[in-house]
This record gives sequence, structure tokens and C-alpha cells, in this order.
Amino acid sequence: MADAEHRSGPLGSLLGHLPPALRRSAETAALTAFRSAPAPLRRALVRAGTPAYTVGAVCVLDHRGSVLVLRQPHRTGWSLPGGLLDRGEGAAAGVEREVREETGLEVRVGPPLTVLVEPGPRRVDVVFRVEVDERPEVVPGGEARRAAWLLPHEVLADADGPTRSILAGVVAALDDGARGGHLLPPTP
Repeated sequence: MADAEHRSGPLGSLLGHLPPALRRSAETAALTAFRSAPAPLRRALVRAGTPAYTVGAVCVLDHRGSVLVLRQPHRTGWSLPGGLLDRGEGAAAGVEREVREETGLEVRVGPPLTVLVEPGPRRVDVVFRVEVDERPEVVPGGEARRAAWLLPHEVLADADGPTRSILAGVVAALDDGARGGHLLPPTP
């Protein structure tokens, strides 16, 4: 790690005023002491000295270039199906749950298409993509009040900030050759 980057962390800000040779010795001593501390104390120190991020998972359901978007009362403009992960929940399970709750659709996602880290709002979005051959019937539920299949430029004309950011990340990932998951048949 570059010296300037290292100084920006909690330990670096404490030791940043020291001469480089003394700073290196002090960092080594502090890290050695940290390593020998009990695990609960180490975790508490890391949590106290690092920023907290919210982690969510979203799904881009794609039908021949159109994307399924939702209207939700707590969001301004169109948004993608998804939401925050529950404690202990994996991203794939979380997004499959959110898609089911918000759209009535059952999906099985593949590996994430991309992961977006937004330092300003301290948000991490794990983004999945599911291509559908035929447009399934969508029944808005959970927080969703309305659903529509729109082309990306139509979504961007009236999307909230996080959705714009996610769609930009999706375009970049697809340009790099990323793949997605699939829609499951309706259960009787």
C-alpha cells in the first residue's frame, strides 16, 4: 500500500506526524499488539475505525433490451427490484427473496454481474442480471406499487440516483463480457 494511502487510515492519522522510520516502527508495534489482542476486541477496534456500509442486492431483469423497473413509495423515480440484505443473508438469496416479494417472480441468479461500491453514501450494491425470453406477468408486491418494462434510456429519464449508478455499472460489466442467471417456471 502506498505510504500516502496508509496514512489516511485510523492508524495512519495517529502516526502521520512521526518521521517515516519511527512511524514504520510504531505501526509494526501497534499491528503486533493488535494481532495478539482477543478476537472480540480486534473486531470492535476494526468496526470503530472503519466506515459502515449498507449492503444491498439488485436484479436487472432483461427482456430483449427492456428492463423491469418498479415504482416504490420510498424511492423517487424508477428503481430496480432488490433491497438491503438481512443480517446473515447472502446476496443471491437476498435478491431472489426481494424479486419474489416485489414482483411475484421466482428467479435463480448466477454469479453477480458486478459489485458497485459508492463511498459517498457508503453503499455497496451487488448486481445480478437475469435474461428472460418472454415477459412474465409481474404482480407488484412488498414495497412495489407499479411495474413496467422500459428501455434503458426511458428508465434513465426518470430513475433515482442509485438506479442510474447501477445501470451504468451494468453497462460497463456487460461491455467486459459478464453474464447472468435465469427465470424459473411458475410454481403451481
